[in-house]
Amino acid sequence: MTARAELAVDRGARSDADEQRRARGVVVALHGALRAVRLYPIENVAVQKALDELDGQVARLVSEDGECDVRRTGDFVFVNDTRIRLGLDNYAAVVYVLGMMREAGIGTLRVRGRPPARAWVVLLAFLQAPPLEYPEEERLGQLEARLVAAGVREFEFDGPIDDVDTDDELDARERARQTYVRSLDVTREVMTQARLGRSPSLRRVKRAVQSVVDAILTDPASMLGLTTLREFDEYTFVHSVNVCILSVALGRRLGLTKLQLLELGVAALLHDIGKSRVPTEVLNKRGALDDAERDLVREHPWQGLLALFTLPVGSGRPWRAMTGAFEHHLRTDCSGYPALVRPRRLSLISRIIAVADGFDAATTARVYRDTTWSPADVLLGMRDNPRLGFDPVIVKAFINLTGIYPVGTLVVFDTFEMGVVHSANPVEDELSRPIVRLLMDAGGNRLADTPLVDLLTRNEGGHFVRTIIRTENPDRWGIRVADYFA
Repeated sequence: MTARAELAVDRGARSDADEQRRARGVVVALHGALRAVRLYPIENVAVQKALDELDGQVARLVSEDGECDVRRTGDFVFVNDTRIRLGLDNYAAVVYVLGMMREAGIGTLRVRGRPPARAWVVLLAFLQAPPLEYPEEERLGQLEARLVAAGVREFEFDGPIDDVDTDDELDARERARQTYVRSLDVTREVMTQARLGRSPSLRRVKRAVQSVVDAILTDPASMLGLTTLREFDEYTFVHSVNVCILSVALGRRLGLTKLQLLELGVAALLHDIGKSRVPTEVLNKRGALDDAERDLVREHPWQGLLALFTLPVGSGRPWRAMTGAFEHHLRTDCSGYPALVRPRRLSLISRIIAVADGFDAATTARVYRDTTWSPADVLLGMRDNPRLGFDPVIVKAFINLTGIYPVGTLVVFDTFEMGVVHSANPVEDELSRPIVRLLMDAGGNRLADTPLVDLLTRNEGGHFVRTIIRTENPDRWGIRVADYFA
Protein backbone atom coordinates (compact mmCIF):
# COMPACT_ATOMS: atom_id res chain seq x y z
CA MET A 1 0.00 0.00 0.00
CA THR A 2 1.36 3.42 -0.96
CA ALA A 3 1.87 6.21 1.57
CA ARG A 4 -0.98 8.23 0.00
CA ALA A 5 -3.33 5.25 0.20
CA GLU A 6 -2.41 4.71 3.85
CA LEU A 7 -3.21 8.35 4.58
CA ALA A 8 -6.59 7.97 2.87
CA VAL A 9 -7.36 4.95 5.04
CA ASP A 10 -6.34 6.88 8.16
CA ARG A 11 -8.63 9.76 7.20
CA GLY A 12 -11.53 7.41 6.69
CA ALA A 13 -10.99 5.96 10.16
CA ARG A 14 -11.22 9.36 11.83
CA SER A 15 -14.60 10.65 12.97
CA ASP A 16 -16.10 13.88 11.68
CA ALA A 17 -15.55 15.39 15.14
CA ASP A 18 -11.83 14.52 14.91
CA GLU A 19 -11.59 16.14 11.48
CA GLN A 20 -13.34 19.27 12.73
CA ARG A 21 -11.04 19.42 15.76
CA ARG A 22 -7.89 19.21 13.61
CA ALA A 23 -9.12 21.78 11.10
CA ARG A 24 -10.29 24.12 13.83
CA GLY A 25 -6.94 23.85 15.59
CA VAL A 26 -5.07 25.06 12.50
CA VAL A 27 -7.38 28.03 11.83
CA VAL A 28 -7.56 29.11 15.48
CA ALA A 29 -3.75 28.89 15.74
CA LEU A 30 -3.36 30.91 12.52
CA HIS A 31 -5.76 33.53 13.88
CA GLY A 32 -3.87 33.68 17.20
CA ALA A 33 -0.52 34.10 15.46
CA LEU A 34 -1.87 36.83 13.17
CA ARG A 35 -3.19 38.77 16.16
CA ALA A 36 0.01 38.28 18.18
CA VAL A 37 2.25 39.51 15.36
CA ARG A 38 -0.04 42.50 14.89
CA LEU A 39 -0.03 43.49 18.57
CA TYR A 40 3.46 42.66 19.89
CA PRO A 41 7.12 42.82 18.83
CA ILE A 42 8.56 39.60 17.45
CA GLU A 43 10.60 38.81 20.55
CA ASN A 44 7.54 39.02 22.82
CA VAL A 45 6.65 35.82 24.67
CA ALA A 46 3.07 35.97 23.36
CA VAL A 47 4.32 35.97 19.77
CA GLN A 48 6.70 33.07 20.37
CA LYS A 49 3.97 31.06 22.07
CA ALA A 50 1.52 31.73 19.21
CA LEU A 51 4.12 30.72 16.61
CA ASP A 52 4.89 27.51 18.51
CA GLU A 53 1.19 26.66 18.61
CA LEU A 54 0.80 27.32 14.89
CA ASP A 55 3.90 25.27 14.08
CA GLY A 56 2.63 22.39 16.19
CA GLN A 57 -0.85 22.36 14.65
CA VAL A 58 0.48 22.52 11.08
CA ALA A 59 3.21 19.92 11.70
CA ARG A 60 0.65 17.53 13.20
CA LEU A 61 -1.62 17.90 10.17
CA VAL A 62 1.24 17.42 7.72
CA SER A 63 2.43 14.30 9.54
CA GLU A 64 -1.08 12.80 9.47
CA ASP A 65 -2.28 13.92 6.03
CA GLY A 66 0.94 14.66 4.19
CA GLU A 67 -0.25 18.21 3.48
CA CYS A 68 -1.73 21.35 5.03
CA ASP A 69 -3.92 23.52 2.82
CA VAL A 70 -6.07 26.37 4.12
CA ARG A 71 -8.60 27.12 1.40
CA ARG A 72 -11.25 29.77 0.90
CA THR A 73 -14.06 28.55 -1.33
CA GLY A 74 -16.83 31.07 -1.64
CA ASP A 75 -17.69 32.00 1.93
CA PHE A 76 -16.34 28.81 3.49
CA VAL A 77 -12.96 27.91 4.96
CA PHE A 78 -11.54 24.43 4.36
CA VAL A 79 -8.48 22.85 5.95
CA ASN A 80 -7.40 20.10 3.56
CA ASP A 81 -10.75 18.52 2.67
CA THR A 82 -12.62 19.51 5.84
CA ARG A 83 -15.05 22.41 5.68
CA ILE A 84 -15.07 24.11 9.08
CA ARG A 85 -18.48 24.35 10.69
CA LEU A 86 -19.01 27.64 12.42
CA GLY A 87 -19.29 27.59 16.21
CA LEU A 88 -18.80 29.94 19.12
CA ASP A 89 -15.31 28.58 19.74
CA ASN A 90 -14.11 29.31 16.21
CA TYR A 91 -16.33 31.90 14.54
CA ALA A 92 -14.04 34.86 15.34
CA ALA A 93 -11.04 32.96 13.94
CA VAL A 94 -12.90 31.78 10.82
CA VAL A 95 -14.25 35.25 10.05
CA TYR A 96 -10.86 36.87 10.58
CA VAL A 97 -8.98 34.35 8.41
CA LEU A 98 -11.69 34.51 5.73
CA GLY A 99 -11.44 38.30 5.58
CA MET A 100 -7.64 38.23 5.60
CA MET A 101 -7.51 35.76 2.71
CA ARG A 102 -10.06 37.76 0.74
CA GLU A 103 -8.17 41.04 1.17
CA ALA A 104 -4.90 39.42 0.07
CA GLY A 105 -6.54 37.71 -2.94
CA ILE A 106 -5.69 34.24 -1.57
CA GLY A 107 -7.79 31.22 -2.46
CA THR A 108 -5.48 28.56 -1.03
CA LEU A 109 -2.52 28.82 1.34
CA ARG A 110 -0.43 25.67 1.00
CA VAL A 111 2.32 24.95 3.54
CA ARG A 112 5.40 23.12 2.27
CA GLY A 113 7.31 21.07 4.82
CA ARG A 114 7.82 22.73 8.19
CA PRO A 115 8.51 26.46 7.78
CA PRO A 116 10.91 28.07 10.28
CA ALA A 117 9.64 30.75 12.63
CA ARG A 118 11.11 33.52 10.46
CA ALA A 119 9.10 32.36 7.42
CA TRP A 120 5.89 32.43 9.44
CA VAL A 121 6.67 35.89 10.82
CA VAL A 122 7.32 37.31 7.35
CA LEU A 123 4.14 35.78 5.94
CA LEU A 124 1.99 36.91 8.85
CA ALA A 125 3.44 40.42 8.75
CA PHE A 126 2.71 40.71 5.02
CA LEU A 127 -0.83 39.44 5.55
CA GLN A 128 -1.39 42.22 8.09
CA ALA A 129 -0.74 44.76 5.33
CA PRO A 130 -2.10 43.29 2.07
CA PRO A 131 -1.37 45.29 -1.10
CA LEU A 132 -4.77 46.99 -1.17
CA GLU A 133 -3.47 49.62 -3.53
CA TYR A 134 -3.71 46.99 -6.30
CA PRO A 135 -6.92 45.54 -7.80
CA GLU A 136 -8.09 42.37 -6.06
CA GLU A 137 -7.01 40.11 -8.92
CA GLU A 138 -3.41 41.46 -8.74
CA ARG A 139 -2.90 41.27 -4.98
CA LEU A 140 -1.88 37.63 -4.81
CA GLY A 141 0.90 38.18 -7.34
CA GLN A 142 2.17 41.15 -5.36
CA LEU A 143 2.13 39.11 -2.14
CA GLU A 144 4.09 36.27 -3.76
CA ALA A 145 6.63 38.76 -5.09
CA ARG A 146 7.12 40.23 -1.62
CA LEU A 147 7.72 36.78 -0.14
CA VAL A 148 10.25 35.87 -2.83
CA ALA A 149 12.09 39.16 -2.24
CA ALA A 150 12.21 38.29 1.48
CA GLY A 151 13.63 34.84 0.72
CA VAL A 152 10.51 32.98 1.93
CA ARG A 153 9.62 30.01 -0.29
CA GLU A 154 7.85 27.67 2.13
CA PHE A 155 4.36 28.67 1.04
CA GLU A 156 2.39 28.24 -2.18
CA PHE A 157 -0.80 30.02 -3.17
CA ASP A 158 -3.75 29.62 -5.50
CA GLY A 159 -6.38 32.17 -6.43
CA PRO A 160 -9.92 32.07 -4.99
CA ILE A 161 -12.85 29.96 -6.14
CA ASP A 162 -15.96 32.03 -5.44
CA ASP A 163 -18.63 30.27 -7.51
CA VAL A 164 -19.16 27.16 -5.38
CA ASP A 165 -22.57 26.90 -3.75
CA THR A 166 -22.76 24.29 -1.00
CA ASP A 167 -25.75 25.73 0.84
CA ASP A 168 -27.78 22.61 0.08
CA GLU A 169 -25.48 20.65 2.39
CA LEU A 170 -26.21 22.89 5.38
CA ASP A 171 -28.88 22.45 8.00
CA ALA A 172 -30.94 25.49 8.94
CA ARG A 173 -28.84 26.39 11.97
CA GLU A 174 -25.54 26.23 10.13
CA ARG A 175 -27.00 28.09 7.17
CA ALA A 176 -27.87 30.89 9.59
CA ARG A 177 -24.31 30.86 10.96
CA GLN A 178 -22.86 30.99 7.47
CA THR A 179 -25.15 33.88 6.55
CA TYR A 180 -23.92 35.71 9.65
CA VAL A 181 -20.26 35.13 8.73
CA ARG A 182 -20.89 36.22 5.15
CA SER A 183 -22.46 39.44 6.34
CA LEU A 184 -19.65 40.06 8.81
CA ASP A 185 -17.04 39.54 6.10
CA VAL A 186 -18.82 41.91 3.72
CA THR A 187 -19.19 44.56 6.43
CA ARG A 188 -15.48 44.42 7.23
CA GLU A 189 -14.62 44.79 3.54
CA VAL A 190 -16.98 47.74 3.09
CA MET A 191 -15.64 49.54 6.16
CA THR A 192 -12.03 48.86 5.17
CA GLN A 193 -12.55 50.14 1.64
CA ALA A 194 -14.35 53.22 2.93
CA ARG A 195 -11.54 53.92 5.42
CA LEU A 196 -9.06 53.77 2.53
CA GLY A 197 -11.15 56.23 0.54
CA ARG A 198 -12.23 53.55 -1.95
CA SER A 199 -15.70 52.76 -3.27
CA PRO A 200 -16.92 49.46 -1.78
CA SER A 201 -19.02 47.02 -3.78
CA LEU A 202 -22.73 47.54 -3.27
CA ARG A 203 -23.42 44.31 -5.16
CA ARG A 204 -21.73 42.21 -2.46
CA VAL A 205 -23.66 44.07 0.22
CA LYS A 206 -26.96 43.31 -1.52
CA ARG A 207 -26.06 39.63 -1.91
CA ALA A 208 -25.23 39.36 1.79
CA VAL A 209 -28.42 41.15 2.83
CA GLN A 210 -30.49 38.97 0.50
CA SER A 211 -29.22 35.94 2.44
CA VAL A 212 -30.23 37.62 5.70
CA VAL A 213 -33.71 38.37 4.35
CA ASP A 214 -34.15 34.79 3.13
CA ALA A 215 -33.01 33.42 6.50
CA ILE A 216 -35.37 35.72 8.43
CA LEU A 217 -38.29 34.67 6.23
CA THR A 218 -37.58 30.95 6.69
CA ASP A 219 -35.98 30.59 10.14
CA PRO A 220 -36.12 33.85 12.13
CA ALA A 221 -35.31 32.18 15.48
CA SER A 222 -31.86 31.01 14.31
CA MET A 223 -30.91 34.42 12.96
CA LEU A 224 -32.18 36.34 15.98
CA GLY A 225 -30.29 33.95 18.25
CA LEU A 226 -27.04 34.83 16.50
CA THR A 227 -27.43 38.49 17.50
CA THR A 228 -26.34 37.37 20.99
CA LEU A 229 -22.84 36.79 19.58
CA ARG A 230 -20.34 39.42 20.64
CA GLU A 231 -16.72 39.85 19.52
CA PHE A 232 -15.13 42.74 21.38
CA ASP A 233 -12.39 43.41 18.82
CA GLU A 234 -14.92 43.32 15.98
CA TYR A 235 -17.57 45.49 17.61
CA THR A 236 -18.28 47.83 14.69
CA PHE A 237 -18.73 44.95 12.23
CA VAL A 238 -20.71 42.69 14.59
CA HIS A 239 -22.95 45.58 15.60
CA SER A 240 -23.74 46.43 11.97
CA VAL A 241 -24.69 42.82 11.20
CA ASN A 242 -26.81 42.54 14.36
CA VAL A 243 -28.64 45.77 13.50
CA CYS A 244 -29.25 44.43 9.99
CA ILE A 245 -30.77 41.19 11.34
CA LEU A 246 -32.89 42.96 13.95
CA SER A 247 -34.08 45.57 11.45
CA VAL A 248 -35.09 42.99 8.83
CA ALA A 249 -36.92 40.91 11.44
CA LEU A 250 -38.69 44.04 12.69
CA GLY A 251 -39.55 45.10 9.14
CA ARG A 252 -41.07 41.67 8.54
CA ARG A 253 -43.18 42.10 11.69
CA LEU A 254 -44.37 45.48 10.33
CA GLY A 255 -45.46 43.85 7.06
CA LEU A 256 -42.81 45.14 4.63
CA THR A 257 -42.48 43.37 1.30
CA LYS A 258 -39.41 41.30 0.43
CA LEU A 259 -38.03 44.11 -1.76
CA GLN A 260 -38.58 46.62 1.04
CA LEU A 261 -36.84 44.26 3.47
CA LEU A 262 -33.84 44.12 1.14
CA GLU A 263 -33.63 47.93 1.01
CA LEU A 264 -34.05 48.11 4.79
CA GLY A 265 -31.33 45.48 5.32
CA VAL A 266 -28.85 47.29 3.09
CA ALA A 267 -29.52 50.55 4.93
CA ALA A 268 -29.12 48.83 8.32
CA LEU A 269 -25.88 47.07 7.36
CA LEU A 270 -24.41 50.37 6.16
CA HIS A 271 -25.87 52.63 8.86
CA ASP A 272 -22.50 53.05 10.63
CA ILE A 273 -20.30 53.32 7.53
CA GLY A 274 -19.47 56.86 8.62
CA LYS A 275 -17.43 55.42 11.49
CA SER A 276 -14.85 54.41 8.88
CA ARG A 277 -13.99 58.13 8.78
CA VAL A 278 -13.62 58.44 12.56
CA PRO A 279 -10.04 57.87 13.87
CA THR A 280 -9.67 54.31 15.19
CA GLU A 281 -7.96 55.56 18.35
CA VAL A 282 -11.16 57.44 19.18
CA LEU A 283 -13.50 54.54 18.35
CA ASN A 284 -11.44 52.11 20.42
CA LYS A 285 -10.57 54.43 23.29
CA ARG A 286 -11.07 52.90 26.73
CA GLY A 287 -12.85 55.11 29.20
CA ALA A 288 -14.98 58.19 28.67
CA LEU A 289 -14.54 60.36 25.58
CA ASP A 290 -13.73 64.03 26.01
CA ASP A 291 -15.84 66.69 24.32
CA ALA A 292 -13.67 66.87 21.19
CA GLU A 293 -13.67 63.10 20.77
CA ARG A 294 -17.41 62.92 21.31
CA ASP A 295 -17.88 65.52 18.59
CA LEU A 296 -15.79 63.40 16.22
CA VAL A 297 -17.94 60.33 16.88
CA ARG A 298 -21.11 62.38 16.40
CA GLU A 299 -19.93 63.29 12.91
CA HIS A 300 -20.39 59.72 11.69
CA PRO A 301 -24.02 60.13 10.47
CA TRP A 302 -23.21 62.84 7.94
CA GLN A 303 -19.83 61.27 7.20
CA GLY A 304 -21.76 58.09 6.36
CA LEU A 305 -23.94 60.04 3.96
CA LEU A 306 -20.83 61.35 2.20
CA ALA A 307 -19.25 57.89 2.11
CA LEU A 308 -22.34 56.43 0.43
CA PHE A 309 -22.21 59.18 -2.19
CA THR A 310 -18.90 57.65 -3.36
CA LEU A 311 -20.48 54.30 -4.27
CA PRO A 312 -20.65 53.50 -8.00
CA VAL A 313 -23.96 54.61 -9.49
CA GLY A 314 -24.31 51.80 -12.03
CA SER A 315 -27.39 50.42 -10.30
CA GLY A 316 -28.51 53.75 -8.87
CA ARG A 317 -27.64 55.45 -5.62
CA PRO A 318 -28.73 53.74 -2.39
CA TRP A 319 -30.96 56.64 -1.34
CA ARG A 320 -32.63 54.82 1.53
CA ALA A 321 -29.27 53.71 2.92
CA MET A 322 -28.06 57.28 2.69
CA THR A 323 -31.14 58.47 4.57
CA GLY A 324 -30.71 55.77 7.24
CA ALA A 325 -27.04 56.60 7.75
CA PHE A 326 -27.87 60.29 8.21
CA GLU A 327 -30.99 59.95 10.38
CA HIS A 328 -30.44 56.95 12.70
CA HIS A 329 -29.32 59.13 15.64
CA LEU A 330 -32.04 61.73 15.20
CA ARG A 331 -34.80 61.33 17.77
CA THR A 332 -38.41 61.36 16.65
CA ASP A 333 -38.50 65.10 17.43
CA CYS A 334 -35.17 65.54 15.56
CA SER A 335 -33.40 66.71 18.73
CA GLY A 336 -30.58 64.19 18.32
CA TYR A 337 -27.59 64.54 16.02
CA PRO A 338 -26.50 65.76 13.53
CA ALA A 339 -28.06 69.20 13.98
CA LEU A 340 -30.61 70.07 11.30
CA VAL A 341 -31.01 73.38 9.48
CA ARG A 342 -34.68 72.84 8.55
CA PRO A 343 -37.61 70.77 9.86
CA ARG A 344 -37.56 67.12 8.88
CA ARG A 345 -39.77 64.04 9.27
CA LEU A 346 -37.84 60.83 9.83
CA SER A 347 -38.29 58.02 7.32
CA LEU A 348 -39.73 54.67 8.38
CA ILE A 349 -36.42 52.97 7.61
CA SER A 350 -34.54 55.36 9.90
CA ARG A 351 -37.02 54.83 12.74
CA ILE A 352 -36.67 51.05 12.43
CA ILE A 353 -32.87 51.21 12.34
CA ALA A 354 -32.84 53.56 15.35
CA VAL A 355 -34.70 51.00 17.47
CA ALA A 356 -32.52 48.08 16.37
CA ASP A 357 -29.35 50.16 16.78
CA GLY A 358 -30.33 51.40 20.23
CA PHE A 359 -31.24 47.93 21.46
CA ASP A 360 -28.04 46.22 20.27
CA ALA A 361 -25.78 49.04 21.47
CA ALA A 362 -27.33 49.11 24.94
CA THR A 363 -27.03 45.34 25.42
CA THR A 364 -23.40 45.14 24.28
CA ALA A 365 -20.26 45.72 26.35
CA ARG A 366 -18.32 48.71 25.01
CA VAL A 367 -14.78 49.96 25.52
CA TYR A 368 -15.98 53.09 27.30
CA ARG A 369 -18.31 51.44 29.84
CA ASP A 370 -17.99 48.53 32.22
CA THR A 371 -21.60 47.39 32.42
CA THR A 372 -24.43 46.43 30.10
CA TRP A 373 -28.15 46.31 30.65
CA SER A 374 -30.25 43.19 30.33
CA PRO A 375 -32.31 42.98 27.12
CA ALA A 376 -35.52 43.12 29.18
CA ASP A 377 -34.42 46.31 30.97
CA VAL A 378 -33.42 47.91 27.67
CA LEU A 379 -36.85 47.21 26.18
CA LEU A 380 -38.49 48.65 29.28
CA GLY A 381 -36.48 51.87 28.95
CA MET A 382 -37.17 52.16 25.22
CA ARG A 383 -40.89 51.77 25.88
CA ASP A 384 -41.29 53.96 28.96
CA ASN A 385 -38.69 56.73 28.54
CA PRO A 386 -39.82 59.16 25.83
CA ARG A 387 -36.60 61.19 26.23
CA LEU A 388 -34.75 58.41 24.40
CA GLY A 389 -36.64 59.50 21.31
CA PHE A 390 -37.70 56.16 19.83
CA ASP A 391 -40.90 55.83 17.83
CA PRO A 392 -43.38 54.23 20.28
CA VAL A 393 -45.18 52.33 17.53
CA ILE A 394 -41.91 50.81 16.29
CA VAL A 395 -40.89 49.95 19.86
CA LYS A 396 -44.23 48.22 20.43
CA ALA A 397 -43.73 46.19 17.25
CA PHE A 398 -40.20 45.31 18.41
CA ILE A 399 -41.54 44.07 21.75
CA ASN A 400 -44.13 42.01 19.88
CA LEU A 401 -41.26 40.55 17.86
CA THR A 402 -38.95 39.72 20.75
CA GLY A 403 -41.43 39.33 23.61
CA ILE A 404 -41.04 41.09 26.94
CA TYR A 405 -37.95 38.94 27.53
CA PRO A 406 -35.84 39.11 24.33
CA VAL A 407 -33.63 36.33 23.03
CA GLY A 408 -30.57 35.92 25.26
CA THR A 409 -32.19 37.16 28.49
CA LEU A 410 -31.17 35.13 31.55
CA VAL A 411 -34.30 34.49 33.65
CA VAL A 412 -35.19 32.92 37.00
CA PHE A 413 -38.44 31.00 37.48
CA ASP A 414 -40.71 30.62 40.48
CA THR A 415 -39.32 27.05 40.69
CA PHE A 416 -35.88 28.66 41.28
CA GLU A 417 -34.59 27.08 38.07
CA MET A 418 -32.71 29.31 35.65
CA GLY A 419 -32.72 29.50 31.87
CA VAL A 420 -31.93 31.66 28.86
CA VAL A 421 -34.66 32.87 26.51
CA HIS A 422 -34.38 30.99 23.22
CA SER A 423 -37.19 32.63 21.24
CA ALA A 424 -40.48 34.45 21.61
CA ASN A 425 -43.51 32.24 22.05
CA PRO A 426 -45.24 31.54 18.72
CA VAL A 427 -48.54 32.38 20.44
CA GLU A 428 -48.37 36.11 19.77
CA ASP A 429 -50.41 37.25 22.77
CA GLU A 430 -48.10 35.49 25.24
CA LEU A 431 -45.30 38.04 25.32
CA SER A 432 -44.26 37.14 28.88
CA ARG A 433 -44.01 33.37 28.27
CA PRO A 434 -41.20 32.73 25.79
CA ILE A 435 -39.50 29.49 24.82
CA VAL A 436 -36.60 29.03 27.27
CA ARG A 437 -33.55 26.77 27.41
CA LEU A 438 -33.08 25.43 30.95
CA LEU A 439 -29.54 25.90 32.27
CA MET A 440 -29.72 25.29 36.04
CA ASP A 441 -31.89 23.28 38.39
CA ALA A 442 -33.48 24.64 41.57
CA GLY A 443 -30.26 23.98 43.50
CA GLY A 444 -28.14 26.11 41.16
CA ASN A 445 -26.49 23.10 39.48
CA ARG A 446 -25.63 23.35 35.77
CA LEU A 447 -27.60 20.88 33.66
CA ALA A 448 -25.72 18.51 31.37
CA ASP A 449 -28.68 18.56 28.98
CA THR A 450 -30.31 21.92 28.35
CA PRO A 451 -33.86 21.20 27.18
CA LEU A 452 -36.15 23.77 25.60
CA VAL A 453 -39.31 24.41 27.60
CA ASP A 454 -42.49 26.25 26.64
CA LEU A 455 -43.61 28.52 29.48
CA LEU A 456 -47.22 27.99 28.38
CA THR A 457 -47.01 24.39 29.63
CA ARG A 458 -49.42 23.67 32.50
CA ASN A 459 -49.51 20.90 35.11
CA GLU A 460 -52.44 18.59 35.79
CA GLY A 461 -54.01 21.20 38.06
CA GLY A 462 -54.11 23.71 35.20
CA HIS A 463 -51.36 25.93 36.63
CA PHE A 464 -48.29 27.03 34.70
CA VAL A 465 -45.31 24.78 35.43
CA ARG A 466 -42.89 27.73 35.34
CA THR A 467 -43.28 31.50 35.51
CA ILE A 468 -40.50 34.08 35.19
CA ILE A 469 -40.02 36.10 38.37
CA ARG A 470 -36.90 38.13 37.51
CA THR A 471 -33.95 38.52 35.15
CA GLU A 472 -30.29 38.04 36.05
CA ASN A 473 -26.91 39.26 34.84
CA PRO A 474 -25.20 36.36 33.02
CA ASP A 475 -21.73 37.61 34.03
CA ARG A 476 -22.62 37.18 37.69
CA TRP A 477 -23.22 33.48 37.09
CA GLY A 478 -20.31 32.93 34.70
CA ILE A 479 -22.67 32.24 31.80
CA ARG A 480 -21.83 33.11 28.21
CA VAL A 481 -25.24 33.43 26.64
CA ALA A 482 -23.90 33.08 23.09
CA ASP A 483 -22.73 29.53 23.92
CA TYR A 484 -26.33 28.43 23.51
CA PHE A 485 -26.93 29.99 20.11
CA ALA A 486 -23.71 29.54 18.08
